[in-house]
Amino acid sequence: MSPDSLRDKELLLVGGTGGLGGASTRLLASEGARLVVSYKSREERAREFEAFGRLMQADITKAGDRARLLDTSPDLYGLVVFAGDPARAKTPADMDAAARWSMEVNYLGPVLLAREAAERMRARRTQGAIVLFSTMQAVALFPGSTAYAAAKSALLHAARILAKECRGSADIRVNVIVPGVMAAGMAEASIASGKYDSYREQGVIPRFGRPDDIARVVRLLLEPDSYITGQSLTIDGGLTL
Repeated sequence: MSPDSLRDKELLLVGGTGGLGGASTRLLASEGARLVVSYKSREERAREFEAFGRLMQADITKAGDRARLLDTSPDLYGLVVFAGDPARAKTPADMDAAARWSMEVNYLGPVLLAREAAERMRARRTQGAIVLFSTMQAVALFPGSTAYAAAKSALLHAARILAKECRGSADIRVNVIVPGVMAAGMAEASIASGKYDSYREQGVIPRFGRPDDIARVVRLLLEPDSYITGQSLTIDGGLTL
């Protein structure tokens, strides 16, 4: 990857102030990219990223907020959507509400934003990149994960369709990152509770993932000369094997 290939390119990082997104925000800012970084809540944490680009509050399940983000990024080259929610259903009675919420925040919001961004990029004949986030629970079977995993699995398929629609003359690359157990973001509380200790104790993984593991893959998929599209990259240290 060229160290200057993202300099002055406009990137929209949705959820770029979170546990995984923050590492990517710092890395991309260090390479001179022009960043628009959004957050949904936790404003105090988000303010730590004001120095890296334009900071905006937005809820991508709302059409108006999606349009506002894209209007603020008129020269958009790359979109990365870190945003998501574990949508846990603790009892069978919780499943209905959890599944509906999960489809909104883990599937519809990111996919609609990706499609709307791609449409604007194509209208400007921009050759760019879109990176979405799924989960290991969408590619392997984990009991109790239905509400979360189903929406993230649907996102995987929708991203591949968009990649096919954008290939060739449109030349917008669309890929999905599939994180494993990361010591940041949504998995942090589970790691602290010891939920995943057995994976390390049994030698399934050498360590828990770190935000920088994800940031390096985000950077790879944003590289202008990349030859990768329509793919999902599982970053889990071998856990889902």
